[in-house]
Amino acid sequence: MSYGRREDVVNVGSFAFERGGELDLDVAYAEYGEREDPTVLVCHALTGSQYVAGPAPEGVSGQAAGWWDALVGPGKPIDTRAYHVVCANVPGSCYGTTGPASEGPDGEPYGPDFPSVTVGDWTRSQARLLDGLGIDTLYAVVGGSVGGMNVIDWAKRYPERVERVAAIATSPRLDAQCLGLNTAARRAITSDANYGNGHYYGGPEPDEGLAVARRIGHVMYLSKASMTDRFDRRVAERQPEGRDDPSAQGFPYRDVASYLDYNAERFTERFDANSYLYLLRALDEYDLAGNAPSDAAALADYEGDALVLSFTGDWHFPPEGGDTIVDAFEAGPGAAAHRVIDSEYGHDAFLVEPDRVGPPVRTLLERGASAVTIEAERQTTPDYPRVCTGLLPDA
Repeated sequence: MSYGRREDVVNVGSFAFERGGELDLDVAYAEYGEREDPTVLVCHALTGSQYVAGPAPEGVSGQAAGWWDALVGPGKPIDTRAYHVVCANVPGSCYGTTGPASEGPDGEPYGPDFPSVTVGDWTRSQARLLDGLGIDTLYAVVGGSVGGMNVIDWAKRYPERVERVAAIATSPRLDAQCLGLNTAARRAITSDANYGNGHYYGGPEPDEGLAVARRIGHVMYLSKASMTDRFDRRVAERQPEGRDDPSAQGFPYRDVASYLDYNAERFTERFDANSYLYLLRALDEYDLAGNAPSDAAALADYEGDALVLSFTGDWHFPPEGGDTIVDAFEAGPGAAAHRVIDSEYGHDAFLVEPDRVGPPVRTLLERGASAVTIEAERQTTPDYPRVCTGLLPDA
């Protein structure tokens, strides 16, 4: 299948970060479809990339390569025959947009001298990119996880530029448990002997710390039910090359450990440790209300349609957070819908269950949030304690 993807890196000029610091910013992006069609901006998750659909270049793999391939493309829910799709890598990442691993003015990587990054910085960098492309109004902004926070920030920051938003598997802010786990992940990186206060470029990198951080992340992205179903207490078929844990002598190497170890090793091959620290901090510090008196006040100027998708098995960004977001949208002049999808998979359901995500997104794009029906919502998630605005029909 031809995805008709074009990709480029655009310099948007001097960029002042919200928490201080300024630098010349490059933004890497990919686009699909024709620019004369309505534009849909897709926002990627924490370690995702601009390669939302189709194959990615060498070195970009895992959940950074074609991560919504089932949603974006000809005839798919975000149909590139009808929409012009743009996805930009965010500041602080390591897939082409300026980040800690990028070369600074002195010819050396920025490393820990890179400015602190916020979700708001991501939104503003995307706006600057779109300005350069001559795109003023967005037909829709769609994204999941922290990309969903990016979506909501668009409705908050540029309400006059957005007609529809779809915020998927996201939250208005993280709770204390997630903040604590992310703190442990950061400590794993900064405690690595090779971290060197972030100045590790050109030498051994803190791969062990980054691998531990990613293991913590993987556990957060899965539900207890999905982990039991997928791994239970089964013994792994493959054995580790070496076991430096003396307590492991005489005991089995379990399937869940094998999965975490394998994926952690692959992750260190494609991602930068400093970038992980910066992006994780942006996730932690996001708050929908921000300086506004309430979440509703933050979204009061948004007049477009809004869809919020949540998953019952997602304890990382649970449906209650979706309730809060949709309540804030409903307090304003636009139409809003909350679909809670019954899934035991966990947070990653928004990536691995595209058949559940695609239909409501298609309906939002084609018919708007007014296509929601409360009856269909009740039929889909009868055990969910709150009857939300409704379910977009799977049509």
